[in-house]
Amino acid sequence: MIILDGKKTSNDIKTEIAESVKDIVAKGLRPPHLAAVIVGDDGASLTYVGSKVRACKRVGFESTLIKLPESISENELLNKVNELNKDENIDGYIVQLPLPKHIDSQKILMAVDANKDVDGFHPTNFGKMSLNLPTFISATPFGIMELLKRYKVETSGKHTVVIGRSDIVGRPISILMSQKSDPGNSTVTLAHSRTKNIKELTRQADIIISALGVPNFLKEDMVKDGAVIIDVGITRVVDSSVKGYKIVGDVDYENVSKKSSFITPVPGGVGPMTIAMLLKNTLLAYKGY
Repeated sequence: MIILDGKKTSNDIKTEIAESVKDIVAKGLRPPHLAAVIVGDDGASLTYVGSKVRACKRVGFESTLIKLPESISENELLNKVNELNKDENIDGYIVQLPLPKHIDSQKILMAVDANKDVDGFHPTNFGKMSLNLPTFISATPFGIMELLKRYKVETSGKHTVVIGRSDIVGRPISILMSQKSDPGNSTVTLAHSRTKNIKELTRQADIIISALGVPNFLKEDMVKDGAVIIDVGITRVVDSSVKGYKIVGDVDYENVSKKSSFITPVPGGVGPMTIAMLLKNTLLAYKGY
């Protein structure tokens, strides 16, 4: 069993990006610039955006954090998005989700300039990804593909079962894994909350990618020997530690890892890759892909 170490791999990618930035700056050019918009005071969002800002500093990017009050109107937020679209010094930006309930998230994401949409959420970028055209791929699926590539996990001709059909992870990764590419070229089954006999599907799978958000959902008896396991789930579960919680994935790691050929841990698997690939998307935006 080989652990797909997202922490190490993300650090490798950040080092590579930092070298690219050094080359850019050595030519007398400005470094890439990533901006993040956060609305309100959601603790998890603030922590996540903070880690993105620190990652920018590490690789030599400029970064701007735009904190807006939870009471901001939809029109005011749209105006801010429009400002960022027009700002030639900002190469890419993200609008951190979730947004307050009085704001239509889809309306905001649609307003983001597709050429600066380093989250890869805009329909234009999703469509380009589906057609295997150069574009920004949503950071989590992009990170999964990069892990599979760097660890030389064989995907061609394999049966991949994706659990979860979200627009951010499940649906895009199911498309990427089926494309004529490496990694890719696998036969994909997309399972979700209405799928019947899910255990029968997972037991046939060569590769399982779980993005469900249900702690320890995937058990040992749902996996065949030698399967590749990608765990995207991140859930806080209350425990008796000093923190008062622990981070748990969708996979019963202790038992499933005994049967798998490759597996991602939680934490330290897919999670760290997400920020690394956001930085990679920003560098791509700077270079115009």
